[in-house]
Amino acid sequence: MSELDRSGGELPLPPEDLETYRMIAEQEELPPDRKVDRLLALRLIDRDPYRAGRYVPHDPRAVAQALTAAALRDLTQLADRMAHIPALERLAEHFDPHRLYGGPGSEYLATAHQMNARLGETTVAATAEVITLQPSEPADRDPAILRLGIDRTRAALSRGVHVRSLYHRSTHEHGQSRDYIGQMVADGADVRASSTPGPRMVIIDQRHLFIDNHVIESAEPNSGWHVFDRAAVMWARAVFNHFWDQATRWQDLSRPAGHTAISERQRRILRELDAGYSQQQVGPRIGLSERAVTKELAAIRDSLGYRSMYQVMAWWGRASAAEMSDL
Repeated sequence: MSELDRSGGELPLPPEDLETYRMIAEQEELPPDRKVDRLLALRLIDRDPYRAGRYVPHDPRAVAQALTAAALRDLTQLADRMAHIPALERLAEHFDPHRLYGGPGSEYLATAHQMNARLGETTVAATAEVITLQPSEPADRDPAILRLGIDRTRAALSRGVHVRSLYHRSTHEHGQSRDYIGQMVADGADVRASSTPGPRMVIIDQRHLFIDNHVIESAEPNSGWHVFDRAAVMWARAVFNHFWDQATRWQDLSRPAGHTAISERQRRILRELDAGYSQQQVGPRIGLSERAVTKELAAIRDSLGYRSMYQVMAWWGRASAAEMSDL
C-alpha cells in the first residue's frame, strides 16, 4: 500500500473539492453540507483550532512535493520487486522436468518472420538435439538463407548437438538443395530421404516443437505454432522416428545403378524404354505382359521414391552414365 493510500487521500480530486479548497483559501463561508474529508486526508487543510467550523489552508505545492516523493518511493519498491520476477520464472527449469504434463501448451506465430526468428533463437540455444522434417519438394532459395541455415547447423554441431534431418527424396535431384544438404552431411549431420516423409516439423531438445498452422483460417502462409507441451512434443518425435526408420540414408542415394536394389528384369525394361520403345512395346520384346511391365515400373518408382516415369528415366540416364564412367 502506498503512502497516499495509507493516508486515506484520493486522487484526482473532484471539482467540488477543488472549489472547496478555493473557498477556504479565500476565507469564504462554506455551505453547511460541504464535505472536506479528502482535503483533510491530503493535508491540504487543517481544522482551525480557534474558530469552530473553519479551516486553515496549507500550501498545495508542499503537498504536491510530498505526494511526488511518496510516489517515487512506491515506484522504487515496485521496480525492485519486479527485478526479482525473472529469478522466479527460472525455477521452472527444476519444476518442468518432473511434471507428467506440459505447462503452457503452445503459442501462435502469425508470420513467417516470427516463425523464423523464434526458430533461430531456439536453435541457437539447443544443447542436445535438433530434428527437422521437410516433406515438400525442393525449390530454389535465397543463398543468404541457405548460408544462414548452414551456419546454424554447423554451430549446433560444434556444441555437440545431434542434428537429424529428413527430406523428400526428390531433393536429391535438385542441385542447390543437394549441395546444401551435402555440406550439412560433411559437417556431421545425419540426413535421410523419403518419398513420404510426413508433416513438416522442427523439434529441439525434446522440448520445443514447431509445426505449420492448421488452426487459424486465412492465416499468412508459413505461419505456425510453437508447441511447449511435453506430451505433444514427444508424440511428434515418435512420429518423426517412424518415418526416419523407413527412410534412406542421404549417402546411399548417390549409388550407381549397379548397386541399387532393382531387379535384372526391371533393368531390362528400363533399357528398352531408354532405347525408345513405348511401354506397350516393351512387353512383347522381353516376353512379359503389359500388365507385368506396368507392375514392374510401379515397383521401380516406389523403390526410388519417385512419382513419375520422367523422374525414373532421368535417374536411369544418370545411373547408366555413372556405370559407363566406371568401366
